[in-house]
Amino acid sequence: MDLLNTLVDKGLRRETPTREEALAVLATSDDDLLDVVAAAGKVRRHWFGRRVKLNYLVNLKSGLCPEDCCYCSQRLGSKAEILKYTWLKPDQASAAAAAGVSGGAKRVCLVASGRGPTDRDVDRVSDTIKAIKEQNESVEVCACLGLLSDGQAERLREAGADAYNHNLNTSESTYGDITTTHTYADRVDTVNKAHAAGLSACSGLIAGMGESDEDLVDVVFSLRELDPDSVPVNFLIPMEGTPLAKEWHLTPQRCLRILAMTRFVCPDVEVRIAGGREVHLRTMQPLALHLANSIFLGDYLTSEGQAGHADLELIADAGFEVEGAGEVTLPEHRASVRGGGCGSHEGGGACGSHDGADGDAGCGSHAGGGVCAPAPAATTPRPAEEPRTDLVAVRRRGAGTDLAPNA
Repeated sequence: MDLLNTLVDKGLRRETPTREEALAVLATSDDDLLDVVAAAGKVRRHWFGRRVKLNYLVNLKSGLCPEDCCYCSQRLGSKAEILKYTWLKPDQASAAAAAGVSGGAKRVCLVASGRGPTDRDVDRVSDTIKAIKEQNESVEVCACLGLLSDGQAERLREAGADAYNHNLNTSESTYGDITTTHTYADRVDTVNKAHAAGLSACSGLIAGMGESDEDLVDVVFSLRELDPDSVPVNFLIPMEGTPLAKEWHLTPQRCLRILAMTRFVCPDVEVRIAGGREVHLRTMQPLALHLANSIFLGDYLTSEGQAGHADLELIADAGFEVEGAGEVTLPEHRASVRGGGCGSHEGGGACGSHDGADGDAGCGSHAGGGVCAPAPAATTPRPAEEPRTDLVAVRRRGAGTDLAPNA
């Protein structure tokens, strides 16, 4: 296909595709899907080889968020039966982070529900960052705490944070349809504050909320303009008890096209498969590794992910390798501009989002991700469009519980 040859050439040159080309990727047929994956895979391998970066979420404070984000299980008025608890102590958060690091994660994302941190909250998180770094100096830490006030990003960086996550989630034109308690501009402002403070900016999207192809292209082009080091792509998990509980529109093929389009528009950026991969990509997850170079390990914020050992087997079986702690994530031209390290100010983006795709006010991954309940016994194959509620499990282990985490 001439389109794919053109997109590969542009991706290798870091040249932005046209909107029409990005839309054309989303409009390709299932017959062309493997060609699309192969083309985007060339761009992915050019900039990132066959490395896969592992990230691990720690939910510092769960539930009872005053914001009304429709996709979020922690939102104001949510009836989702999730874990609810106040701030973890630094030693508790450090212990949770250690589980992810021992499982192979090189980045820990610290997430807290809420509109944004108070100065006291920043002190709490700063103490937690220091506790984690004392235990494992090489680990990257990304904070995901909501909207930032002036000076807070600088304080987090001084405490040792490497990155800050805050997703745009959807296009500016439709943002008011999913959230009314803050604006799209508020989110852009927080990403810019992270940039200005020298933090590696992480910002992405949530697909599957009923948006159009145009909306998806709009938000990815907006992200390219903001120039984050990492772009997490969340796939909505319609959590019972949230306004979007009935939004089951994604197929594995649709998810792969979205990831391919994101790679073509953001060729040299860390593209992360965040929340919802187990629910919507399902057995097609190995193909997604040809498009994205980063995933979350284990569970998410309020939902369960597939077993950590299964993530590692998935990577190995697909012919990829886990990125080591000493390896630089970003291509040299990006890492040098940001100040070195794995993601930028020592590390690429991390969190899925300070709002979830699976109904979290937290990250882009238990924010959109959740899953792997035990596999059901053999049954008659389901139509692709039938909701896979059997794959959604509320997290009942790890942070905020007495049970061992999944990592």
